Amino acid sequence: MRVALLFVLLFAFNAVYAQLEPVQWSFQAEKVNDQEYDIIFTAKIDKGWSVYSPYLESDEGPVPTTFEFYNNDLTAVGKAKEEGNRKESFDENFGMNLIKFSGNARFTQRVRVKVTDDNIVSGHLTYMTCDDETCLPPEDVNFEIDLND
Repeated sequence: MRVALLFVLLFAFNAVYAQLEPVQWSFQAEKVNDQEYDIIFTAKIDKGWSVYSPYLESDEGPVPTTFEFYNNDLTAVGKAKEEGNRKESFDENFGMNLIKFSGNARFTQRVRVKVTDDNIVSGHLTYMTCDDETCLPPEDVNFEIDLND
């Protein structure tokens, strides 16, 4: 009986957290010149939640926001730029200084591509989100952007 009760409680706990989606992502591209584009990742973050900078000082804390491109004919130019409601402070949950975003975040990665008729940029971003009490597991979000639009 205890095992059955434990199983039911674990399932219910998992179901509650599976329904939480405190971050909504959108993607777009802006043409810079014939071979370069800015790929823009925009996060709309629910009140009380945060996502983390790609540029965290330690691997000991939360998972940083990262971007992976699947295209072989694409090269990242420099580092991603950060904009939005950015805060650098001591985080009690992790016991370290962290850079995190709340409300909104915008990450822009300039890329160089070989021009073809079918310029689709695809990949995924990985991020982690936390509030003052808990963190959700890191999540991968796939993206596909048509540069011809």
